[in-house]
Amino acid sequence: MSQMHERWSPPVRDPLDDTPRLECGVFGIFDVDQAAAIVALGLHALQHRGQEACGMASFDGQRFHTERHMGHVGDAFGGMDLMQRLPGRAAIGHTRYSTAGGSFIRNVQPMFADLESGGVALAHNGNLTNFLTLREQLVAEGRIFQSTSDSEVMLHLIARSRKRRFVERLIDALAQIEGGYALVAITNKKLIGVRDPLGIRPLVLGELDGKAVLASETCALDMIGARFVRDVEHGELVVIDHDGLTSYRPFPAERARPCIFEYVYFARPDSMVNGKSVYEVRKRMGRRLAQEAPADVDVVVPVPDSGVPAALGFAQEAGLPYELGIIRNHYVGRTFIQPTQGQREMGVRMKLSPNRAVLAGKKVLLVDDSIVRGTNSIRVVRMVREAGAKEVHLRSASPPLKWPDFYGIDMPDRDKLLAANHSVEEIAKILNVDSMGYLSVDGLYWAMEAGPRDAAHPQFTDHYFTGDYPTRLLDREIAEGRNEAVERQLSFLVGA
Repeated sequence: MSQMHERWSPPVRDPLDDTPRLECGVFGIFDVDQAAAIVALGLHALQHRGQEACGMASFDGQRFHTERHMGHVGDAFGGMDLMQRLPGRAAIGHTRYSTAGGSFIRNVQPMFADLESGGVALAHNGNLTNFLTLREQLVAEGRIFQSTSDSEVMLHLIARSRKRRFVERLIDALAQIEGGYALVAITNKKLIGVRDPLGIRPLVLGELDGKAVLASETCALDMIGARFVRDVEHGELVVIDHDGLTSYRPFPAERARPCIFEYVYFARPDSMVNGKSVYEVRKRMGRRLAQEAPADVDVVVPVPDSGVPAALGFAQEAGLPYELGIIRNHYVGRTFIQPTQGQREMGVRMKLSPNRAVLAGKKVLLVDDSIVRGTNSIRVVRMVREAGAKEVHLRSASPPLKWPDFYGIDMPDRDKLLAANHSVEEIAKILNVDSMGYLSVDGLYWAMEAGPRDAAHPQFTDHYFTGDYPTRLLDREIAEGRNEAVERQLSFLVGA
């Protein structure tokens, strides 16, 4: 049995936010005192992976307890009564950004279900590319849905399976899904972690005082003082119970293709992802960018915060001064909606402020991690010019973003992606910069120390730059056959 506590607040989108959004982060721990308190700390470290909603589920030996909230982890799970609300020695947690499914409390994870064999709470990071197809099949069978979340589809597939053991039922369900995902679940006896067959979304295994921990990133292990053990491998299912850890390989062997955008933007710089330091990769991206797109400037300035390591690498490689010419205010919330142009410009300045002592009279090179629509870049460039910069040059530490994502990144369709519709010269004019430059795809692979990109068998998931998707896009193919957009199909589901 589960106790459910839900608090609803209307979703708020920041119209100034032009950064790609990842759908979520996951965390789980088994057989420890005050498990929910540890999960809350882990979710704090994963807050960057989702800031619209969060949730937790715990098991106290007899009952499951779940809470799902809109808003930040600290607001939802910072109270002294947390262990009274979510007691138990096993717990999982989730932080969420919404993509097409919308910001509604019914979509917040973990999802919980009572099955024949007992309860299960489940949370995942990523997207299923055959989600709508499976959902339509399940609805046709008479299944009732309360959300538009991929996780609820997973629960229905598990419930439908006729296998005897829970792990077998989960494997049966996983065999029917496609896409990129990292999943954590708890039953009354187990903590389970799964990573998709290509390892698109990350998942790591840690150890805290001899007890197993699962998390999207190693920074969450650091937060709770846990030791990093290893990455959960692509296509691996790990089951943790009182007897220890058991590893399953339920999928046909495939070459790993982890998401390269984790290194460009999503992961925290202090994390290790697939054995590589995110910080060091981003510095190498900046070094290579300085080689590929040099500029005659006085100073290198990062666009905070994700552009910082690349800007540092650029400055070191080019032998140029590195300065904080833009200061970020970390205390601005997400509660403002700016309906007029003047108010929107003021909103930018609330988040980012020019450091005139660095910018005035200088030829400035701005380094950003990536450029999506370009709306934020236009405002940042204007701000730097108004602060007295003599010239403004812009460099992107990632290749041009030209293709949308369907694996958990909220990235617009091609008609809204700046680089998909304009040349580099046109982009420079649109953004009002003296020069514009991007890191090449080969340069990004160099920064990953992966060797040249293997066009026949790419080492990473990189379709946002290349259009080379790692899996089939079944929902997209069916929607195109119906002459209907996937986003419009989803809008029908969330309209009520």
